[in-house]
Amino acid sequence: MKKLFFFLLIPCLSFAQNVAKIDTGVVNGAKYRILFPENWKGKLVMYAHGYEFMGSQPRQSQSPEWPKRMKPFLDRGFAVAASDYQYQGLALAQGVDDTEALRRYFVKTYGQPDSVFIAGHSMGGGVTLATLENFGQNYRGGLPMCPLAGRIYLQTRKEFDMFATFNGLFPGIAASLHDIFDLSKSKAPEPMFVAFQKANAMKKAIYAKDSLLAVEFAKHFDLKPDDLAFSLAFGEGVLRDIAQKAGGNPYDNTNTVYGRFPNSLLVNQTAERLAATVSQNTLFDKYDRTGLIDKPTLALHTVYDQLIPADLAIVSYENLLQKQGKQAYFTVKYTNGQGHCNFTEQQTARVFDELRSWVKTGVKAKAGFVE
Repeated sequence: MKKLFFFLLIPCLSFAQNVAKIDTGVVNGAKYRILFPENWKGKLVMYAHGYEFMGSQPRQSQSPEWPKRMKPFLDRGFAVAASDYQYQGLALAQGVDDTEALRRYFVKTYGQPDSVFIAGHSMGGGVTLATLENFGQNYRGGLPMCPLAGRIYLQTRKEFDMFATFNGLFPGIAASLHDIFDLSKSKAPEPMFVAFQKANAMKKAIYAKDSLLAVEFAKHFDLKPDDLAFSLAFGEGVLRDIAQKAGGNPYDNTNTVYGRFPNSLLVNQTAERLAATVSQNTLFDKYDRTGLIDKPTLALHTVYDQLIPADLAIVSYENLLQKQGKQAYFTVKYTNGQGHCNFTEQQTARVFDELRSWVKTGVKAKAGFVE
């Protein structure tokens, strides 16, 4: 399994105050990093990272900021192991496989931990849920944060529909869906810093065209007006990534009737319309949501999220849980955070403690607000 190997197990007190040793290398083509706290007690958190724009550097666990974000787990005596996945972009299924491969490497190298949890942010929250659905026997519980929780086609369809309706009302400002999904014209997703630059220019153009319409449009997609341009720039990267990985367009809105707009007739008359050119199964089937969990799972979300609105993600997953009769294993906590994955260290720590208590006592954590 470990095809390419280099190993560092070194004192690292200056790297992060509570990190004593690091193991880093490559498993099955995916770089990884494992952090060991000074007070390691044989416990482990497998961490799954979120969506990463193609070409982004450094990779997730290689960032100097990553150990600081893992502090709530390290402070409690847990080692933290994270794969950077074999490729960037939409890598939910790959994230599941690479996280599982890394867990097996950890067990082979350090022995079976006495307590293993999985946690992740954003797409990594989706990896967390998919891992619990498919490899749950290896875990005590899971902490999906701001997760891509619903079925992957439905979650990413939001980006497609945003472009289709936006381009009808604000033509010429954002990329055309026809260009995004035409592989003869489509270009690779741009780095995140380029997306930010594009968002600034788009924001000015949107407000110059019709600021009142921009406010109404943003509201329809649960966005603050100032976040609309960035959501479009981010969504363009996601859709270009999907076009290339799927080999075409997996979405079809030729029969879609768009509603809940102030002028839905105009929206439907002007929206871009595309037929699907490839099956949804090509990209979205493997490890798609099932709701088949049997371990305590505590989801954490902000009340406002410009990339993954809580109601879109959570309601979709709750429907699957109800279908499978697995509601007893799922609880949602929310914060007043204003932005994607905008949690404080204290909030993450508090919710992780509640998850551990649920696992230890068997008493389900209560849903509700986290200060």
